[in-house]
Amino acid sequence: MNTNYKMYVKQILKYPLLTAEEEQELSSKIQYGDMEAKKELIAKNLRLVVSIAHRYSDSSIGVMDLIQEGNIGLMTAASKYHYSFNTRFSTYAYAWITQSMLRYIQRKSPLICVPVRKEEIIHKIETGKVELFHKLNREPTISEIANYTGIPAKTIKISQEYVFSVASMDAEIEPGSGQTLCDVLPDDKSSPENEILKEYERTQIQNLIDTLPYSEKTVIENRYCIVSQERKTLRQIGEMLGLSAETVRQKEKRALRKMRSTVNSNRELFSIEY
Repeated sequence: MNTNYKMYVKQILKYPLLTAEEEQELSSKIQYGDMEAKKELIAKNLRLVVSIAHRYSDSSIGVMDLIQEGNIGLMTAASKYHYSFNTRFSTYAYAWITQSMLRYIQRKSPLICVPVRKEEIIHKIETGKVELFHKLNREPTISEIANYTGIPAKTIKISQEYVFSVASMDAEIEPGSGQTLCDVLPDDKSSPENEILKEYERTQIQNLIDTLPYSEKTVIENRYCIVSQERKTLRQIGEMLGLSAETVRQKEKRALRKMRSTVNSNRELFSIEY
């Protein structure tokens, strides 16, 4: 452990643990806004946060970071705890501290988010597997993990679906091959064939529009964003042509019918279906 951790633990060990009666007394004072009582309740339960942090820390997440997050959960618990809950403060605060730590772990690590409750179960299962492996010198069975952790075998099987690993797209498929996963994945975002087909479709559509009378052509081009990115309303096009909105609507319907008719009678020339 680093120096900061040792100094922190040395400091918090100065605070004696509370009795149940002392917790009730402090809680009663907190209800009346006594901030000093709240600080004392928090300070004398900092050891609990350290204890929980050790359960969830690993090489990627430092224990001091978890302690800091756990302390936030501890402060929340101190604000919400009431002596009438008929439970020790440490028992009540445990859930708040754990929740705060697990949320921090989620923010720091996964690309795929798992609910906090499931994350806690997975962590318990994985910890149990490691401890059993060292005891048995082999991979434990699901029933052995269930007996060791107290988690039902069915829950363990389901939880395995949430365990995942992340691989870099730039990692080599085989050591020394020089070929990465990115090299063998197809690029479905860009296709020369698709671009050619789209351009051909645009040309065919424009050819159809060009066969229409001027007023109908103007209606279609402005209603379907052929000449600009903004789709104009019937009223706006009517003002351009000196026509009513209803007349423009009728011209639009008539123009579409003509275009469909042209396509249906010349299917060998058009690849677009409406």
